[in-house]
Amino acid sequence: MTTIMIIDDSQLARNMVSGMVRGVRPDWVIVTAKNADDALEKVNDVVPDVAIVDFNMPGMDGLNLSNELHSRFPNLDISILTANVQDSIRKKVTDKGFRFVEKPITPDKMRDLLSQIA
Repeated sequence: MTTIMIIDDSQLARNMVSGMVRGVRPDWVIVTAKNADDALEKVNDVVPDVAIVDFNMPGMDGLNLSNELHSRFPNLDISILTANVQDSIRKKVTDKGFRFVEKPITPDKMRDLLSQIA
């Protein structure tokens, strides 16, 4: 069974992404976290196979969180969602081996993303 963690400080965004994942992968277990601290606490109990991380969050940003998650779980498949589409940000994300996904996320983008993961 595949577990996906969705980390975003916006409840609306977490709900939207969760709904899109459920529509494409109804058999996946979805765990949500409202920020980096929440995510790091939850991975003590549930180790995800996949993480979708918002880039801009208060406190630790999504890239730093993704680096921390990757150091703990090297096989974790990480995608970073962001409306900040600057080339420098894209390069930082992809240089770390994470997927860069532009917001707004759409059902088609989510379907494409999840097909790359599965």
